[in-house]
Amino acid sequence: MAEIDLERIRKKAEAYYRDGEFYCSEAIVKTIRDEFNMPVPDDVIAMASGFPVGMGGSGCTCGALVGGIMALGLFFGRTEPGDAKVQKAMELAKELHDNFKERHRSTCCRVLTKGMELGSPEHMAQCISFTGEVAEETARIIVRELRSVRG
Repeated sequence: MAEIDLERIRKKAEAYYRDGEFYCSEAIVKTIRDEFNMPVPDDVIAMASGFPVGMGGSGCTCGALVGGIMALGLFFGRTEPGDAKVQKAMELAKELHDNFKERHRSTCCRVLTKGMELGSPEHMAQCISFTGEVAEETARIIVRELRSVRG
């Protein structure tokens, strides 16, 4: 496995969001795909487009967290019925979820942005930070798991 720079991953994902190129979930999926040289089409980024602002603006689960879980699925998810790999994907998704919830006390966009105006500098700074944090933590999990498989 090529050397993965976790700080570069954080900064790249944050820049995509800050510069208005991609929203949180898209930025994470694109960054992870590109940094790990995943041979998957741009369609995986498009699949992440419905999740920003708590799932399409509904204020539910944080889009950054969903993007991280999608990226974990690129590595550890299944494509065949009955494949037990799904258990690993679910275990890692729970780890990412629990880590985020421990840090921020909630995974709900509505709770995380309470009292903030959508698009305000405060809101943008927080979401940019969440995007970078989740991209970095997702990459950290991927690196750890790939190393443990390769011994």
